[in-house]
Amino acid sequence: MKVLVTGIAGFIGYHVARRLLERGDEVVGMDNLNEYYDVRLKQRRLARLQCRFERLDVADGPAVAKLVEESRPDRVVHLAAQAGVRHSLSHPHAYVESNVSGFLSVLEAVRHHGAEHLVYASSSSVYGGNREMPFSTEQRADTPLSLYAASKRANELMAHAYSHLYRIPCTGLRFFSVYGPWGRPDMALFMFTRAILEGRPIEVYNNGQVRRDFTYVDDVVEATLRVLDGAPAGDPPCRLYNVGSHQPVMLTEFIDVLEECLGTKAERILSPLLPPDDVPATFADVTDLERDFGFSPATPVRDGVARFVRWYREYYAV
Repeated sequence: MKVLVTGIAGFIGYHVARRLLERGDEVVGMDNLNEYYDVRLKQRRLARLQCRFERLDVADGPAVAKLVEESRPDRVVHLAAQAGVRHSLSHPHAYVESNVSGFLSVLEAVRHHGAEHLVYASSSSVYGGNREMPFSTEQRADTPLSLYAASKRANELMAHAYSHLYRIPCTGLRFFSVYGPWGRPDMALFMFTRAILEGRPIEVYNNGQVRRDFTYVDDVVEATLRVLDGAPAGDPPCRLYNVGSHQPVMLTEFIDVLEECLGTKAERILSPLLPPDDVPATFADVTDLERDFGFSPATPVRDGVARFVRWYREYYAV
């Protein structure tokens, strides 16, 4: 089949496109290659993909509509977004433009030009101030702690409305702390690895008493492809799934594993503070994913971190 992947030069977008190509699908990719982080990393991801690529901004509605009309994808995986929770404090307009207006562009293009299924990236951040663990898609998600989280929750509500009005099969995936090779330089594992290898200290919030449901990227891709192949058929045809390892790890333990893989101890600066846009813990309930698709992420953190470190050393010749 033919699949349109938005945000194809991004971390998850690259891995999803690679797997689609490996299994024989035709891929059409789009990305604006913005400078939120090192564009060279995005370009090198793209260079490893043999598919049609269009450089355009997802917020450009007419351009997105033209691409969908011309390429006629059977399915769409929408991963383009302005990433980064902390960045939304200083660049709020970028999140409304890319994440809200951009998602509207995709919904309108699919509405007018058709596709069997739209799968889009949401985020564990939509759970915001929830304290009941594990996080379930049955819980309310109306207390976002950042504009990024609010924009992702807006996507879910917009998808539900379009699914109801126009019978568009839509599935949202709430990703939990995705990590792995070719990851984003603004994420904790990447930043910690770089700092430790350069002999710089790392700052650890909340004195390290932070738990994260770290999820290896290959598991995220497997979940995405399984969901992509199984469009919802309800009324409306709209679903949400958590995609997480459902095994939260204390941040201090995560750093311990990283130190073992690097063979180097980190200089840790413990801070009692927790940023106002952050949460002390995330924990995914993946019961629905297991029930409907027979899959749940299972890569141990030790294995995933070791693979990331091997990639990092090779990529940066460390």
